[in-house]
Parts: sequence; C-alpha cells; structure tokens
Amino acid sequence: MRVFVTGATGFIGAAIVKELIAAGHQVLGLVRSEAASQSLLAAGGIVHRGSLEDLDSLRSGAADSDAVIHTAFIHDFSKFLENCEIDKQAIEALGSVLAGSDRPLIVSSGTAGLGAPGQPATEDFVVPPDFPFPRVSEQTAFAMAPKGVSAAVVRLPQVHDTLKQGLVTYAITLAREKGVSAYVDEGRNRWAAAHVLDVARLYRLALEKHEAGAIYHAVAEEGVSMRDIAEAIGQGLKVPVKSLSRDEAQTHFGWLAMFINHDLLASSALTQKKLGWHPTGPGLIADLEQMRF
Repeated sequence: MRVFVTGATGFIGAAIVKELIAAGHQVLGLVRSEAASQSLLAAGGIVHRGSLEDLDSLRSGAADSDAVIHTAFIHDFSKFLENCEIDKQAIEALGSVLAGSDRPLIVSSGTAGLGAPGQPATEDFVVPPDFPFPRVSEQTAFAMAPKGVSAAVVRLPQVHDTLKQGLVTYAITLAREKGVSAYVDEGRNRWAAAHVLDVARLYRLALEKHEAGAIYHAVAEEGVSMRDIAEAIGQGLKVPVKSLSRDEAQTHFGWLAMFINHDLLASSALTQKKLGWHPTGPGLIADLEQMRF
C-alpha cells in the first residue's frame, strides 16, 4: 500500500514510517525542509515537499496515495488556537480528496481530558462537536463521513522513549530551568503513556485492519503518577523534588498547569482486543531512568 504520512520525520511519524516500510508498504512523506527530506530518504521513504499550511500539497499527496496517516501538528503552545485551526483545515483538505473512496484516513488525537474524574478514558467515548477543547481533529475527520470519507482515529497519551516523552518533555525543561522538579499536592494524579515503537505498530495495525469510524487508544500504561514522574526527573537532573499547592503550580508551570494537576487516564482494552495489539515497550519511568539528561 502507498501511504501518505504527514509529520513523516517527526517523533511519532518517523517511527511510523519505519514500521510501515518494514511491513512492505511504500511511504510518501510530507516534509518541509531539505534536512527532513534527507532523513526521510535515508529511512526509505519518498519525499513530498509541503506543509500543513500548504493545502494544495496535502491534497496532491493524498491524491497520489492509497491511504493517509495524519500525525503532523504544530507544537507551539503560544499559538495553540491558531495551530488547532491549521490542523482542522489540513484534515478537511485531506478528506476532500479521499471522499467517496474506500481509502483510509487515520487522524491523530489525544486521550487527555476524555475520561470522567478518576476514570480512564475509553474508546467508546465519542467526543461531541461542542467539546470544550480547541483541537478538533477527530470531530473534523468524523464530520466528513457523510461525504464518504473513511476515517479512523488514533488517540495518543504521553508517547515516549529515552529522548522525548510528550508533555513530560516540557516538565523536564521547566525543572532544568527552575532547578526543582515539582508536582501538585500529593502527586497522585496520573498520566497514561506508551512507548513510541508500540504506538507506531498500532498505527500500522489500524491501517491494515482499517474500519471506518473506529477509535483506537495507543495506551500501554493507564496511568503513571505525577509524583513518580517528578521524582524520576529530579533524579535524572539531580535537582530537588517538591510538592506545590495548586495556586503555586499555576505560577510555576505556566501553560503546563492546565494539565499538570489533572488525571489524564486512558484504557486501551478495546483497542487491544480489536486489533490484537499488545504493547511490549519499556514504561515511562523506565525510559526516564535511562534518559541522558
């Protein structure tokens, strides 16, 4: 299968490209720079120059492929609302080409904030159109179903290896800058996580066993406590570990405070049963312990 992958040289996208090529698929990857082009070529992919803002490049890439996996997102949280709108328009552009065909469109979303307090988010929760979060990747994809777009969604937790760990990466940067690794109150809130290679394998299975309207959770660990995460960061950076009140956390963490004291739990029980996907990679704490800080 010829697969158009956006974000093909990003953290998750690069792992997906390698997984797809190893399974015998051909990958057409969206890249923005010459350096990214060389990286994709070295991995065995085919270069398609463009960007999320260049909707024509997205349409032509999708038109030249049997399926699309959309992983690209601009991770500049100072322009989060703007970047969410760019993501929405990109998905609509990709879908406009795939409409009326059986060619899969697999869109990336997140598990954060989808579960009831203290309960893991599950795949059978459908995000409503008026959900109070500006990133609307999956709502946009599924809204095109009446036009014949065969879309599925992979929801991501904190995806990690020994180099990157999702939102935890920002917590590490903050701890390095401020000289303290912090958590809120007793640090009992937990974040779901998965190793990047397990996540890449899930995308491949979601592609090969494609089902329109399906929602998959790329979750290996339902929840890792923030205190354990903060202690692993503190040990790696050799800085003190400290509990903060909720008021202190707002000042200390800045934009990250909107996540840092919340449970971001998620289950993948339905995904594992449906796809036969069983994560085997290291856990989040294990990767943090092996990280070169």
